[in-house]
Amino acid sequence: MTTSSTAPVLTARHATLADLAALLRDQQARKLDVVAPATALRSAGARLVIDQTDPQLTPEGVTMTTGTYTPTEVCDEGLADKLGIPIAYLRRLRDEHPRLYDANVNGWLHRADKSHLVRCLRGDRGGGIARAFLSSGYKIIDNLDVLMAALDGLRQAGVPAEIDGCDLTPRRMYVRVVSPAIRALAPGLLAGYRSPFTGQPGAASPVVFAGWVLSNSETGCGAFTITPRLVVQICRNGMTITKDALWAVHLGGRLDDGVIRWSGDTQQRNLQLITAQARDAVTTFLDTAYVEKKITEMSEAAGQPVEDPQATIEIVSQRLKFTGEQQKTILNFTERPWRACHVRGAVSRRVRSVLYRSCRFGVPSRVCPRGWHARRADSR
Repeated sequence: MTTSSTAPVLTARHATLADLAALLRDQQARKLDVVAPATALRSAGARLVIDQTDPQLTPEGVTMTTGTYTPTEVCDEGLADKLGIPIAYLRRLRDEHPRLYDANVNGWLHRADKSHLVRCLRGDRGGGIARAFLSSGYKIIDNLDVLMAALDGLRQAGVPAEIDGCDLTPRRMYVRVVSPAIRALAPGLLAGYRSPFTGQPGAASPVVFAGWVLSNSETGCGAFTITPRLVVQICRNGMTITKDALWAVHLGGRLDDGVIRWSGDTQQRNLQLITAQARDAVTTFLDTAYVEKKITEMSEAAGQPVEDPQATIEIVSQRLKFTGEQQKTILNFTERPWRACHVRGAVSRRVRSVLYRSCRFGVPSRVCPRGWHARRADSR
């Protein structure tokens, strides 16, 4: 049994496109996806043990041996959900009582009669990490495939654009694209807005660029989405329009038990579909008429008066998990009289000025690394 490994890299913040692509290629080479009945899985030392998954070179050739995989936080959440174990309790057992963790996981695994998909990444010296514990009906849409297909769709659309930033977490991938060539004036939308970085008023240069955010999860934390995004020129803050997003859930037919080995034809069909969807989304979202239409809609909403600012900020802060002190800071940012655009601007400034260093996923974002976009996708 292999029990030691060098853990693969799971996270990249503020990465360039080249850095992200290199990391995804490394992950792609390490991937191990196994569908197994619950009775064929076990936990030892708070790690998942799966037979016939770890290749070892012997004098007789390559032999598949038992592999040991350390569950990530996301994987533990999947185990807790599928086995009916409270997640807070399971996390405590991992930290304080690994033997009791094993007893709980093994006990409920052996009572189950379903197969599950375990998504792993192999380590440098065998074994590795178990990054997700999912239903056998989970449809795999991998980050590298999505990224390459979306960029190919962008190329086919022929619209000039640039990468505005990339982030990768154990839960989701985010790639932000902006097209300064597709722009429109938004004096009504930016009235009263001021850059949190330079202090420049929005009225001085009320220009908005077209853009979109590509997001995907390989670990069951949300759908594959391409979401339109308007980017303010003076500060590069982005406003996502989730109701227009293209999205595809990770639900498919039941997978047969065993290690999954995708054929070239299957991968090619998936890529062609995603490329076509990305091309259509890019053509729609990176369009001046679309941007102008959304500016008009948002300007009308932004001008609505806010009769009870305190209650409004409390509701927004609860959704974004801000503390009471952070709520006070948001209230201090805004102008009077209150309108919807002032709430948006205040929250935007708070997020970008205080949380920028640790969570640059675009506004609005949550304090935790998962990000607001991930939570919205999960709730669909």
